Amino acid sequence: MATFRNIFRSCASIVSFGSRGACRFSCSSFHQSYKVCIIGSGPAAFYTAQELLKKTDVSIDIFERLPVPFGLVRYGVAPDHPEVKAYGAENNRKLGIPGEDISGYYAAREFVGWYNGLPSMADLKPNLSSENAVIFGHGNVALDVARMLLAPITMLEKTDICENALEALRNSKIRNVYIIGRRGPLQAAFTIKEFRELTKLPDCNGHLDNNNFPDLSDRILGLARPRKRLTELMIKVALDSSRTQPDHQSRNWYMKFNRSPVEVLSSRDFERVDGVRIEVNNLEETSETVRAVGSGKFEDLRCGLVISSIGYKSISIDKDIPYDSISGIIPNKKGRVMNTDNLSKEEKYLKGIYCSGWVKRGPIGVIVSTMTDAFETANVILEDMRQGNLCSESLPGFKEVVKYLNQKEVKYVTYEDWCKIDTYEKNLGKMRGKPREKITSILEMLNIADMP
Repeated sequence: MATFRNIFRSCASIVSFGSRGACRFSCSSFHQSYKVCIIGSGPAAFYTAQELLKKTDVSIDIFERLPVPFGLVRYGVAPDHPEVKAYGAENNRKLGIPGEDISGYYAAREFVGWYNGLPSMADLKPNLSSENAVIFGHGNVALDVARMLLAPITMLEKTDICENALEALRNSKIRNVYIIGRRGPLQAAFTIKEFRELTKLPDCNGHLDNNNFPDLSDRILGLARPRKRLTELMIKVALDSSRTQPDHQSRNWYMKFNRSPVEVLSSRDFERVDGVRIEVNNLEETSETVRAVGSGKFEDLRCGLVISSIGYKSISIDKDIPYDSISGIIPNKKGRVMNTDNLSKEEKYLKGIYCSGWVKRGPIGVIVSTMTDAFETANVILEDMRQGNLCSESLPGFKEVVKYLNQKEVKYVTYEDWCKIDTYEKNLGKMRGKPREKITSILEMLNIADMP
């Protein structure tokens, strides 16, 4: 693995994203005055590169830990959303409750990586033998996971879901998925598009407790249009579900509000998940926020699968780069990395070092948010170029990095090598009636890249 310091010596500027950089996938561009190194190859990386290339003469090298590019576009979006196909953060936020280490409990990042073919999650083998599954979190990823658990297998067969996950879901016994959030309907973080897709799943019934919406009809008048439309749709689903009983022959999802996880319950032999204990919350509103406060009332819910979808968290890329371990971001201002060792006016920022994506602002927002954020970072870099704040002398760039990699006998994958993997996956998928069949073994990827 190439160190940050070695790469930095060869480039005028470094842009860091929400993944740990290593020199495997690389892509060289034009050869002009400035050389820029981008570590990570997710959406934020490519949007930043796009903006830089559009507005100036620059040579850009992109470095990725895996032998394949695109991060979240490849590994973090539900397979039935090819129109989004938008990973940056490499860690999970913990619930901090007893039982998180019991077999059958997974972070959403692990579960999503499993069905998307992420090599590190290829051997996950989640237990889908129980009728009930619980998802903690009310964001888009939580709804993605619920949809994957409940969707007809005929829908998934036409996507690029990896084959081992498809086979596991084909044999799944899960009939009921409980999606649990700690606050109320007005604080739900998912979008109307994701929620509407969940309501339209074939042979699947949605259930919302109408008691969660007693006073909202009046309050929604003053809401912003996106929140108003989402709330109106939730009220409609709640009214419809109040008139029907759960159909045990079909699949069902249940949206539960004002509940926090307290404990993951284990089976009698302590070898697997057997349920969850949740606390009913009261909501306390202040001028700035709405807090969930435990009421002291508890409920137990039996299940064999628990997935926590409460957010991702970036990790430190290198000891030489400032990192806030609490928030999981690099201290920055509009993408310029702060010099936390010396906050004097003359050295407020680390020269030539920038960040974008989730490591810049945290794992929030949708793909458009990532694009806007990346453009901001790119324009900050362009401003520093114009003002002469970056090193413009002739630097070796990627050539020096390649020399270092060869000295360390590190196998790296070029853009041309990636094209071989890309073609191989598409051909394999075509034989199975899918857009592609993703390779989940890094060794196999490298072997394909070595093919003539």
